[in-house]
Amino acid sequence: MMKPFSLIRRTSLDDARAAVTAAPGRALRAGGVDLIDRMKEGLERPEALVELRSVTGEPAATMRGLTQGDDGAWSLGALVTLAQLAGFDALGPGLAAAREAAGSAATPSIRSMATVGGNLLQRPRCWYYRHAELVCLKKGGKYCLAINGEHRYHAILGGGPSWIVHPSTLACALQALDARVEVVGDEGARALPIAELFIGPKEDPSREHRLAPGEVLTRVMIPAPGPGQRSAYEAVKEKQSHDWPLAEAAVNVTVESGTIKAARVVLGHVAPTPWRAEASEAALIGQPPSAALIAKAAEAATEGAKPLKRNGYKIPLARGLVRATLHRALEVALPE
Repeated sequence: MMKPFSLIRRTSLDDARAAVTAAPGRALRAGGVDLIDRMKEGLERPEALVELRSVTGEPAATMRGLTQGDDGAWSLGALVTLAQLAGFDALGPGLAAAREAAGSAATPSIRSMATVGGNLLQRPRCWYYRHAELVCLKKGGKYCLAINGEHRYHAILGGGPSWIVHPSTLACALQALDARVEVVGDEGARALPIAELFIGPKEDPSREHRLAPGEVLTRVMIPAPGPGQRSAYEAVKEKQSHDWPLAEAAVNVTVESGTIKAARVVLGHVAPTPWRAEASEAALIGQPPSAALIAKAAEAATEGAKPLKRNGYKIPLARGLVRATLHRALEVALPE
């Protein structure tokens, strides 16, 4: 049973940050989708939730905005819903991966509530972690229960000592787009590459991100797309309408004068953090697009994979997703 809690509403972002650290047992709430799930599951029992949606003024405008700067870069507010982002056609082909990832997540009703910030900062969906009566490594136990348990949805890359997969769909696409995040804390605002926001279990198995208590992720910043840039996102799910991905891929490529000048390939739901497939990128850069090149890059995407006993199927699955996203982004016809 979920423990009763109170709501705290502050109109100032600094006041909201202060309120969440003023007493133990408080948590920030944006859309609240994952937070309420964890409270229902008995994983967290906060005394009070501090509403970010009650913040007004300039911080609220930043956190709710989808805006383009004079340099062409885009700012995606942390309180923008996934539904808003998915339907934001102003993000053209160069940034399409962000829209496609947002539109792939969950169901329409959840996308109307879930936020950009919440999606990035949600906690793992591993069933051992989510079971209130089990003490896995992430909850202070001695080892990851998935190793010798049911692990068909777990990591094949970068695993250990925990084999969780990162749950954020947006993180995969935004890392492919070289996004940065802005975080506001006691020292003011700071920006960091989105890849540096996340923490893997080798560094700290109890955490997934670097936000300190009272710090708030306010927005995501995506560089302006350059000439010839195209991106795409694909995911495979057991139930394609609403399930969590078994694997996902996001690609971001730039073609100039018939040659791939830049490439970014990122895999999701196969590692504890969004996984950059650098071997795929190296295979693509400097080459003219072709079906043979795409097949080579897809094969390289899972270089270094070490699956557990029952999740090796993710290797061909991830390769197939990279192949599909590259064909679409590079507009190379699929071989007959």
